[in-house]
Amino acid sequence: MPNANSDSQSQQPAEPASSPAAEQLSAVQRRAVSELLRVSPVADDLAERFREAGFRLALVGGSVRDALLGRLGNDLDFTTDARPEDVLALVRRWADSVWEVGIAFGTVGIKKSDFVLEVTTYRSEIYDRTSRKPDVSYGETIEEDLVRRDFTVNAMAVALPDKTFVDPYGGLEDLAARRLRTPGTPQDSFSDDPLRMMRAARFAAQLDFEVAPEVISAMKEMADRIEIVSAERVRDELNKLLLSARPRKGLQLLVDTGLADRVLPELPALRLERDEHHRHKDVYEHSLTVLDQAIDLEEDGPDLSLRLAALLHDIGKPKTRRFEKDGRVSFHHHEVVGAKLTKKRMTALKYPSDMIKDVSRLVELHLRFHGYGTGEWTDSAVRRYVRDAGPLLDRLHKLTRSDCTTRNKRKANALSRAYDGLEERIARLQEQEELESIRPDLDGNEIMRVLDVRPGPVVGQAYKYLLELRLEHGPMEYDDAVAALKEWAAKRED
Repeated sequence: MPNANSDSQSQQPAEPASSPAAEQLSAVQRRAVSELLRVSPVADDLAERFREAGFRLALVGGSVRDALLGRLGNDLDFTTDARPEDVLALVRRWADSVWEVGIAFGTVGIKKSDFVLEVTTYRSEIYDRTSRKPDVSYGETIEEDLVRRDFTVNAMAVALPDKTFVDPYGGLEDLAARRLRTPGTPQDSFSDDPLRMMRAARFAAQLDFEVAPEVISAMKEMADRIEIVSAERVRDELNKLLLSARPRKGLQLLVDTGLADRVLPELPALRLERDEHHRHKDVYEHSLTVLDQAIDLEEDGPDLSLRLAALLHDIGKPKTRRFEKDGRVSFHHHEVVGAKLTKKRMTALKYPSDMIKDVSRLVELHLRFHGYGTGEWTDSAVRRYVRDAGPLLDRLHKLTRSDCTTRNKRKANALSRAYDGLEERIARLQEQEELESIRPDLDGNEIMRVLDVRPGPVVGQAYKYLLELRLEHGPMEYDDAVAALKEWAAKRED
């Protein structure tokens, strides 16, 4: 990268030009130059405006990291010594649009052509011991800004428009080594913002980085500090982790450091001590494997509801575990208990009500298929399966298939064939009967007309009866449905 300038690197002996580390750094720099050339027109134009007004501007943080990784998008982060009101004055006429949602934290949002820019005044965020909201103070130098950032790989900047590389804490070397460290001490960093401990787990999953031993030690030591962070921020960070390409690595780090005990205690609770005969699975490892397998089945990008259901589908097992007289271990009704626990945890984390409903329903239904056996279900049972799943049917298919983690290939193949058979039957019935929109053969108005009744409980009871008939026997002719309704009404009166 042009004009490389790193205090931390200058204190160390230079690598031989032909060393693997030097070649890796060189490749990283070449990727960055290519990425920066792509965004230069808009970035340099903005930087010139700031320079003419006597201010400094630099591309910073995740944008520099992603440029170095060769994956810089059109969302760009900048830092400046200009105060927010000065930034607004400089960009209002230049930008296509401007928003001030984050201005209390020193951030001005900008839309320019195909780019979304955020310009933030040099700052630091610090939590006190009791507040859930950080205090924001402005700084005077870019070094002050960078030292308060979460990790060294996010504490690099490119000063514009001359493109001077600013890396006082060795972020480039850590990026090349795929290592996650903090610019200052981890204790100071996590004290400033405890959510950074969860962010370490997220970056480990997203970037497949190794977390430095001193960072892991600080996470264990300070895990209880996460309780000062609002549920919404914890939820958003957990979502980013879950939506990464391979979240297992980050989730394991949350469990191993004790953070999961504070934010998702149902996950470490799955580490059930095994009985002496090893007659039940390691539920924790099983759940992570189900998550991995569910991700492999996704078709249209990451599905947060499916991933949450896969991770949480067995959280009812610790409360329902029983050691039977014959030595077996049972977990009767763990899906029902698990659905309630899922609803409780997701509510505490402030998830949207629709997502809570969907994920808890998937957890509740995830065992239903295991009553299918080798295809003994009647058509009415298949209809009920589809009706109960409703719009979640496709996710339920994926969750059920993912739940098979047996190493017994014969058993796994048998389960797969059985579910193939169930899906084929569902498709056949759907083609015949439009299962997704199953309704009784008479609607509410027709029921009232046939029975000569006004709206009330009787109509609902009749509707439910006709729906059960429809599920049990399939579609009925109109006259047969009317006759069945009258017969039901007559018996009811008797």
